[in-house]
Amino acid sequence: MKFNVSSTELLKGLMNISKAVPAKSALPILENFLFDLKGNILEVTASDSELTLRTEIEVDTTEEEGRIAVPARHIIDLLKELPDQPVSLRTSSDSSIECTWTSGNSVLPFFPAEDYPEIKGTGEDAEKIDFPAESLIEGINSTVYATADDEIRPAMNGIFFDFGPESTTLVASDSHKLICYTSKDAKAPGKCSFILHKKPANVLKSILDKEDGNVEITFDSSTVVFTFGRTTMVCRLIVGKYPKYRDVIPQNNSSVLKIDRVQFLNTVRRVAVCANKASNHIKLDLKPGQMEITAQDLGFAIAAYEKVSCDYNGDELAIGFKSTFLGEILANMNCETVVMKFADARRAALIVPSEEDAESDKICGILMPIMVQ
Repeated sequence: MKFNVSSTELLKGLMNISKAVPAKSALPILENFLFDLKGNILEVTASDSELTLRTEIEVDTTEEEGRIAVPARHIIDLLKELPDQPVSLRTSSDSSIECTWTSGNSVLPFFPAEDYPEIKGTGEDAEKIDFPAESLIEGINSTVYATADDEIRPAMNGIFFDFGPESTTLVASDSHKLICYTSKDAKAPGKCSFILHKKPANVLKSILDKEDGNVEITFDSSTVVFTFGRTTMVCRLIVGKYPKYRDVIPQNNSSVLKIDRVQFLNTVRRVAVCANKASNHIKLDLKPGQMEITAQDLGFAIAAYEKVSCDYNGDELAIGFKSTFLGEILANMNCETVVMKFADARRAALIVPSEEDAESDKICGILMPIMVQ
């Protein structure tokens, strides 16, 4: 293998997929990048066996094609220290690869490409759907924080992609809170779905660019492939049945609170400073025209109280929530005005953007209350 390439372009491509390289693996070959040079295209693969990232880098000139595995950490550390300039990479018969730049060179070991495990994609029965990159990023950002860490119910540890003929809904829940994000930009001919673990979901949103246009999603019962630009991401799906989330969305909560989202979030954060650090409990006392938010920690003899003007229509209500959960939901909504709908102090509250907001039909949150004295 011998080729010339821009050091900046090579580093950019490697950094885009480096998140899939394990820090330490039972299979040491996975601590390497797989280089596959054909013509003027260098295909680079990184994998931890569960998650695989692959990208294509255009090289300046190719003198000899080939496939090798190169130590990921070493080549990235080297390229980070080089200014933008052409570099030449050439393998030799003693299983080393020489990287030459304007004023010097470096020699690294390489390993046979045959040792690198084969990365399997989807089967012939796979579904294929186009999802706008901007909507996909927004959907993951809006839901991934609500996923669980549940060993007993692994399906709760990921985002549920629920495709339909009219829209696609992304759902995440940890049993205390549930978030639904709906996009009308992505549609499927029929009903289909999969559960994407939170780790690859976070990786995907970090490497996606809004300018990538559409992301092609191909999936079967066990594997999903995301293709965008020059990058491909392959990962295993969580196998299991996701709960019927639509059945738990409240439909008849008649007491309605309408309030500025940022004001509400800041008040919750201020009052929560004096909440019990173990429970993070706060209490909302709602009356027409006003809301009082309180918190206390009897063990340290501290308490906080704040009164907020708001638009509340309903019966007087005292209801408790975990401040961290309420704060997360408010912080991850983009609307100006938020609406909370209550049934009573024991049943889940529905949190949505106001009807006047452009986000009103995109996202909704459900938060379970807690008993407070």
